[in-house]
Amino acid sequence: MTNNLIEFPNPNDILSKLPALVVGPIGGCIVTPDGEVEIYDHRELVNITKDHDFLVCNLPVITRRLGVELGGCFDILELFAFVRPAEFCLPVPLGLAQALNLPPMGEEYDEQAAVLIQSAKLLFEELSDVNYHYPEGAEAIAFNMAQAGWRWGPLILGALGGGARRDHYQVWQHLPEWEEKVPPPPAGQETVSESEAIERLSMLLGENSEQRDGQLHYTGFASRMFDNPEQEGEPKLVLSEAGTGIGKTLGYIAPSSVWAEKNGGTVWLSTYTKNLQRQLDQELDRLYPNQQQKQKNVVVRKGRENYLCLLNLQELTGAATQAKGKILLGLVNRWARYSRDGDMIGGDFPSWLGESFGTGRLSQLTDRRGECVYAACSHYKKCFIEKVQRKAKHVNLVIANHALVMIQSATRHGDQDLPTRFVFDEGHHLFDAADNVFSAHLTGQEGLELRRWIRGAEVKNRRGKGLKGRLEDLIYEEEEAGDYLNKVSAAAACLPADGWHGRLTDNNPFGPMEKFLSRVRAHIYARTSGVEGYHSIESYTNEPSEELLHAAGELKVALDDLIGPLKRLSALLLKKLDQEADELDSATRNRLESISQSITRRTEIISEGWSQMLAAYVDDLPEDENFVDWFELSRNQGREVDVGMYRHWIDPSTPFASVVLKSAHGAMITSATLRDRLSDTENPDIEWNSAEIRTGAAHFINPPARHSLKSPFDYERQARVFIVNDLNVRAPDQLAAAYRELFLASNGGALGLFTAIGRLRQVYERLLEPMEDAHLPLYAQHVDPINVGTLIDIFRTVENSCLLGTDAVRDGVDVPGNSLRLCVFDKVPWPRPTILHKARRDHFGKRSYDDLITRLRMKQAFGRLIRKKSDHGVFVMLEGATPSRLLSCFPDDVPVERVGLAEAIKKTRDFLA
Repeated sequence: MTNNLIEFPNPNDILSKLPALVVGPIGGCIVTPDGEVEIYDHRELVNITKDHDFLVCNLPVITRRLGVELGGCFDILELFAFVRPAEFCLPVPLGLAQALNLPPMGEEYDEQAAVLIQSAKLLFEELSDVNYHYPEGAEAIAFNMAQAGWRWGPLILGALGGGARRDHYQVWQHLPEWEEKVPPPPAGQETVSESEAIERLSMLLGENSEQRDGQLHYTGFASRMFDNPEQEGEPKLVLSEAGTGIGKTLGYIAPSSVWAEKNGGTVWLSTYTKNLQRQLDQELDRLYPNQQQKQKNVVVRKGRENYLCLLNLQELTGAATQAKGKILLGLVNRWARYSRDGDMIGGDFPSWLGESFGTGRLSQLTDRRGECVYAACSHYKKCFIEKVQRKAKHVNLVIANHALVMIQSATRHGDQDLPTRFVFDEGHHLFDAADNVFSAHLTGQEGLELRRWIRGAEVKNRRGKGLKGRLEDLIYEEEEAGDYLNKVSAAAACLPADGWHGRLTDNNPFGPMEKFLSRVRAHIYARTSGVEGYHSIESYTNEPSEELLHAAGELKVALDDLIGPLKRLSALLLKKLDQEADELDSATRNRLESISQSITRRTEIISEGWSQMLAAYVDDLPEDENFVDWFELSRNQGREVDVGMYRHWIDPSTPFASVVLKSAHGAMITSATLRDRLSDTENPDIEWNSAEIRTGAAHFINPPARHSLKSPFDYERQARVFIVNDLNVRAPDQLAAAYRELFLASNGGALGLFTAIGRLRQVYERLLEPMEDAHLPLYAQHVDPINVGTLIDIFRTVENSCLLGTDAVRDGVDVPGNSLRLCVFDKVPWPRPTILHKARRDHFGKRSYDDLITRLRMKQAFGRLIRKKSDHGVFVMLEGATPSRLLSCFPDDVPVERVGLAEAIKKTRDFLA
């Protein structure tokens, strides 16, 4: 395509004729630039929008609501992502208004449409300004996107002057390089006194801030984690439960920053949710108000699969053929140039682009399969991942997540530069995080990923270098290593290949692992009644057929044939490192060491996970009391996606304590919900028992320092708990009516929590019209094409909105103020009765274990309601059969009443009025 085939109009000429379209759950409106407003229902909008152009906000949401593809739309979010790369914007009209500092708007459709029109004008004015803040590459990228058919492309080129340059802008050529630094010396061993910690807290809060006794006590106690250990393998452990409102974030930042500065060391602040990571990052602005100082002293660390891979970006840019893919790559190029750290998952990347262009396209831009070639990559010196990893060794504070800390400790065990001081916030999730990390899954998808990692792409138009592509140039003179590389590639043929699931459903498996999985699948279907079902199904592994045992034995032999060459290849790489130490440059050394570590990690997965599972199964060995094994067929919305054999620790805190805590010098584990308060005891040791077990503290000789602080709130005045005792929660109409009337009674600001996705969807469909009539925006996980984190951000921001969700929403919500004033549970959130849960239930105390998990879930949900002394909130449980023994999850002074639905609605309305 040549320049004269693309017209570059003045954007004002187009915008002056472009109407704005806003679509709600049951209706919508069209507003022209001169202010004419027309209201329509969905059926009318479907007919009107067929052959016309419109200005919209969040096209995937509008498409889902109308049920038709809209080709002629200008999505204002895409324009925002181009004009303001790496800036935050909620994907709703209110989010645009806030990002662009527009006057406050209401929830009426015409007001939302007016925001879209005004936003487009402002963004083009900004783009045309001679002092435009993000000029680099704008013209060249817009030209390439216009060639791909991007609706905004010609308008942007018109705003930039119309003289589009044809050269391709390659962002990797314009990024700064990182510089290698001298490794830091070992950290000092000075302790932190309570007075030092409290003094730092006062500095963080500022001169005129309110002194909270609870926060002072918490901060002083937190300093104990920086005492020096007295025995090897016995870290200084602090368990601190701090109720909502104590201010624990600044409470542990204070002593952590003091210790880091005094000792020249690094403290890792670990969380479970991305939301808390973001909150921590924001809180550290108090410690480092100067952004340059903050960048020097703080880094956010995540797994490498979270970051943009520049080599993947380059390869995809050169190979892209579909228009949608080319447009996405243009927006990614814009973002990458101005991103803080290249984090595509929870960082400054606009996450809603995944819904617009496909999460599959985005996942190709990260290194999800461990295919990095390290120093052999032409972008190595500009790599976001390498930059962050190196920076983490020199900063004072690293913000990380539980999984990364565990994986790093497991894969780099014994390394001298591993961190030794940790804070684990959201400590009640350590058990679940360890359960995910320290487990073995012998499944089709895992096998396929390993095969691709070893053999690379084996299907046309699929990318993937394989082990040979990453290693061959390093060992081209090493005959023995080359032979073992070939043996590894040949042995990997035992693993599932592309299309494995189709062959299983056609009963035509190929190779040892596919044959084993086929027999596993048949075993599951024979033992369950879930042939045509929606949910995943599982079965015990006992009493297998002869065919299944034979297939397991053949796979065991095949995997052993793969383990041997992998181990030898890794050993040869380490030998090369040793023998050629005086010849290898640092980049080559880094590549050899990294690839060797990567081979070792995968070998351990096969030998210590998969092969051991199969050996015990084939040889009919006695069950290992530390583990539970089972077969499972995984489904996603009723569609089969995976099948295989699973092994989990019954107590995953065992490997967590051994791998992470044992090698640490000090660690603090904190949360608002560490302990399980029992209704029939006031013995603090009993209440702390579950916390010590689930956090790994029980595995040490020396007991942890324990500390508990109640929330500073007046719950008798600020909160109510109602248990509805006259509702049939299994009747969708009754359940939806309860949610409707409660949401109306609170005038929104309501969170609806569900224990089943099916019930959530049934209620959502029944709430659409009444919520629309009441002008209460309604959002729902598993319904709206928006990721959970963004849904929670919208709920927090859009006044009087209502959000429906399951456990991911319950765990991720942090909504202070009036935005959340009502929380409604459909049923008691008992644990799912899986094979894994049954094994843990038998181990940890049967019914008391069920109660513990359920109380902690309810306690966590209630804790979301009251975040400030000015908050008021109501918690409603719609299941009348809620046992009284669970009610100790609530604070002592909160009034709890069992009432009928009508009374619960009235009392909710009166209390929140």
